[in-house]
Amino acid sequence: MRKILVLGGTAWLGSEIARQLVANGDAVTCLARGDSGGSPIGAAFVQADRYSPDAYAAVADQSWDDVVELSYEPVLVRGAIDALAEKAKHWTLVSSVSVYASNSDAGADESAPLLDPADLDDYGQAKVAAEQASLEALGRRLLVIRPGLIAGPGDGSDRFGYWVGRFALAQDGPVLSPVAESRAVQVIDVEDLAAFIVKAGEDDLTGVINATGDHHALADVLALAAEVAGFAGDRMVVADEWLLRHDVHYWAGPRSLPLWLPEADAAFAQRNNAAFHAAGGGLQDLRRTMQRCLDFERRLGLDRERRSGLSRAEELNLLDQLPR
Repeated sequence: MRKILVLGGTAWLGSEIARQLVANGDAVTCLARGDSGGSPIGAAFVQADRYSPDAYAAVADQSWDDVVELSYEPVLVRGAIDALAEKAKHWTLVSSVSVYASNSDAGADESAPLLDPADLDDYGQAKVAAEQASLEALGRRLLVIRPGLIAGPGDGSDRFGYWVGRFALAQDGPVLSPVAESRAVQVIDVEDLAAFIVKAGEDDLTGVINATGDHHALADVLALAAEVAGFAGDRMVVADEWLLRHDVHYWAGPRSLPLWLPEADAAFAQRNNAAFHAAGGGLQDLRRTMQRCLDFERRLGLDRERRSGLSRAEELNLLDQLPR
């Protein structure tokens, strides 16, 4: 039986990793503040503030087959390494494809240049700093996993679930859409990402791996979302220039159209994932992910206030402004 320490394990991805580790028969300990809840059933929970000097006192005298680190803050990453590196056989750092310096090279793999970590308030640059600190301390014991867009129940970003939720809300009414034919979506279900992290640790994989989904045309993803939602209305396709003039934003956040990227950044959703597949990574059917997202959207409320996307009122107001 492996002993695994998850630094986190109470929020979305961390909780799914811990749950799957328990199901795998591993002895799992989650160390976290607990603001997002407790650890999954079957996992031990150590409540700790990772900014505290004695944050790891309860676990530092134990040996671990794997430590799974999810933080993007270099100060927390370095603190964990200082306290635990000597006791860890293998270390998994969950990073991000946001570390890459360019999003203009479709098919770029793990060797692509990274951002200069000069501004640690920037998520991507902070992840680069976390990677560098981990590699310096852990060397060949380190696995860096760089996920792309993650989807599934529990997603607090509201990005991927926006479209299937909006089509379900609108039903026969119109839905505002960007031009989709020239754009791509690359998404991995949280279940699949967690399963890969569990397997990679079990196999003692090291190095760097992009854990991303396969490439899908945005037009195909929107068509699937409409089908899963039972949408029978019209998708009103509007040019980028019109949307930007009317204060609609790319990708995520308030008053955005999620998954819509500038043409110059299109390769963000076209990363090479050959290493992921070669290492045994699997991807469930996109329809199942879409259905899981719709079920989650319905539980939260289709017309709720969102972290990403347009409210229905904002959308209808924009639709009223379209040229007749």
